[in-house]
Amino acid sequence: MKVAVEAIEGCKRRLAVEAPVDVVQQEWERAYGRVQKQARLPGFRKGHVPRSLVKVHFSDDVRREVAEHLIPDVYRQALTEAKLDPVNEPDLQDVRLEEGAPLSFVAVVEVKPAITLADYKGVEVEHAPQPITADDLTAALDHMREQQAQFHAVERPAASGDLVVVDYTLAIDGHDPSSQTGYEFLVGARNVLPEIDDAVVGLRAGEEREVTLRFADDHRREDLRGRGGNAKVKVVEVKEKSLPALDDDFAKSLGEFETLEALRSELKKQLESRREHDEQRALQEKVVDAIIAQHEFTVPDALVMRQVAHRIEHARESVRRQGIDPERMPWDYEKLIAELKPGAEKAVRRALLLEAIADKEAIAPTDTDVDAEVEKIAQASQRPTPALRRMMEKSGDLEGLRQGIRDRMTLDLLVANAKVKA
Repeated sequence: MKVAVEAIEGCKRRLAVEAPVDVVQQEWERAYGRVQKQARLPGFRKGHVPRSLVKVHFSDDVRREVAEHLIPDVYRQALTEAKLDPVNEPDLQDVRLEEGAPLSFVAVVEVKPAITLADYKGVEVEHAPQPITADDLTAALDHMREQQAQFHAVERPAASGDLVVVDYTLAIDGHDPSSQTGYEFLVGARNVLPEIDDAVVGLRAGEEREVTLRFADDHRREDLRGRGGNAKVKVVEVKEKSLPALDDDFAKSLGEFETLEALRSELKKQLESRREHDEQRALQEKVVDAIIAQHEFTVPDALVMRQVAHRIEHARESVRRQGIDPERMPWDYEKLIAELKPGAEKAVRRALLLEAIADKEAIAPTDTDVDAEVEKIAQASQRPTPALRRMMEKSGDLEGLRQGIRDRMTLDLLVANAKVKA
């Protein structure tokens, strides 16, 4: 077999492949045999159609059989001979497949870049961990009070911070009017159109207001961008927020604490643990960013677009969890891809660099490391460890877990060898 490899733009490689006629003819003969066993023609039993008639009446089926079996096999052999490990499916071009002649085709693929590692130990970064302050603790307690807030109906005009119940009708240019009753939103939170948010301020229950509105030019719904219209909003009810007092009774209402001081103590521990984790992540990112800045290499488009696709699917799944059918939303995929691409490229660059460093340092998690991680996941999800492991092996998640542990070990190495200045 003949294989010629040519480096073209970026990480793309062009493989010109030719398989000898004897290899091709052997597959052609096998294909004739497979098709002949299934062939049916009037006057012949299934599997007993003569070869001469199979050639006449089933030539397309035979050719399809040859292509489906021979091309993938020859392609895999060509990759082995060329010592290439593509990151995407091949773009097959100029395929020439005829009986009694060599098979030839061109396959364009992308491969991981060859990264020449510079010094990655001892990089200098600035990082000053921030301790948990009294303000942080107060903010966390305030957030907990907000979660326990209650709303009571009041006989006064709506103001920022109130919860209002409204009936509204939207009339948007180019769209049929739409109405909704009993809709609730928090005034000033900007969870609705700003014109509607502003319109309810100063209105009592039973009062209404009509406002003009205009959708932003970059609105998430393409069919609404730049469109105008009006909205009629009637306030049905105004509810005032009431926060619980910050005392021992509040601590007891959470079900785990006898006193406010006990709540403060536990909350501070949780905040410190979370801050420590966040600080470690921040330090890791600073170190990796510093190392990335020292390495210039091309990133395969296929890996970037795979990362983009993963992020889009994550966004669709997030919408689905909110009870919205993502198929019914007018996604602007062109804009979304443009927004996601820079972050996706950085993520791929980071992953490739960590992989190259791990290879050089011969970093590899042991089976014990993997087993311990599976055990943690099993305990957290309250599932039997053996069953979870089998499921992860079947889905391929176990290999992903192993790669994640390897990345973490590599990050630990890089941070341990970094020069951190406060």
